[in-house]
Amino acid sequence: MKECEYQQIRPGAAPPPPPSAPQSGSGPPPTPRRPSSGPDSAALASSAASVRPCRKWEVFPGRNRFYCGGRLMLAGHGSVFALTVVLIVTTTTLFFIFDCPFLARHLTLAIPIIGSMLFFFVMSCLLQTSFTDPGILPRATPNEAAALEKQIDSTGNSTYRPPPRTKEVMINGQMVKLKYCFTCKMFRPPRTSHCSVCDNCVERFDHHCPWVGNCVGKRNYRFFYAFILSLSFLTSFIFACVITHLTLRSQGGTFLDTLKETPASVLELVICFFSIWSILGLSGFHTYLVASNLTTNEDIKGSWSNKKNMEASTNPYSHKSVAANCCAVLCGPLPPRGTSIRWPHIFPRKERILQGTWTIPSRVFTACQSSSTY
Repeated sequence: MKECEYQQIRPGAAPPPPPSAPQSGSGPPPTPRRPSSGPDSAALASSAASVRPCRKWEVFPGRNRFYCGGRLMLAGHGSVFALTVVLIVTTTTLFFIFDCPFLARHLTLAIPIIGSMLFFFVMSCLLQTSFTDPGILPRATPNEAAALEKQIDSTGNSTYRPPPRTKEVMINGQMVKLKYCFTCKMFRPPRTSHCSVCDNCVERFDHHCPWVGNCVGKRNYRFFYAFILSLSFLTSFIFACVITHLTLRSQGGTFLDTLKETPASVLELVICFFSIWSILGLSGFHTYLVASNLTTNEDIKGSWSNKKNMEASTNPYSHKSVAANCCAVLCGPLPPRGTSIRWPHIFPRKERILQGTWTIPSRVFTACQSSSTY
């Protein structure tokens, strides 16, 4: 399908006038001029062919960085993400070089095979989490922002009282308050929050993770959960194998001499020992969130518990079943990328609630599935 492009218009600029039709009775229409074949016409044709409309990711207002023609994105700071990659690759490389040959000879060949499978799965989940659009919602256009501001101002009852900047919607019998985002110029859909690091509104915002270099939201949460879960298995596997290697190697001498002979194994042991507890705790915490259909942001704020409210309220997004919540969080359909939607697909439509879930305005997600290209 042909890619849709758009042309950026600066805020406040007047839209280009539409072509006027010839009035009746004003004479015959002008005859088109035949283009000349001189050097000036060739230069104009080449310059017109070289000019193309800007893609949305090229003028993206957030703090993200894009690669491979907008297909990959990353947060503005990538140093912590690089540290994560270095720690995983270094520890696994040392394990394959200094521990796997001994364990494969004395125990079984399945140890390096299992380790390599876990390593490749961890790295693939990490890269998917880091380079995937987490669910960024496009900001309102100047016309949409002006129309919304006019609607908000008309709700004010007096001259000294500011107009309300919140809305209330009913979801599964529970009242949910929508807040207005002054940066994106729109009312945030339920479970949406504005990330101060990336400067974007992210749907089903969980948290901003510097270790993966990206926000964790609706579109990449399943990859993040698979990453921390597989990383906990890989760290525990390497930790157990290194202890087994050192134990078997120290049978012919003292354990201290064995540690002096294998400094690389000691380094792996230290890295795994200090990281395994936090990774296992994080995996258990997010397993509880997945089973409850909660986000880290909602759990910290106590949105559906008595941590914040005087009366305990139930989670309106929960399906009252652990299996149903896991399927909804990890296996649900993904919306199109907000950074790839073209402006011709953006047009207002009435907001509605459908089957207990919020349907965002069609200007966000009405891009056709086949035309959501980069």
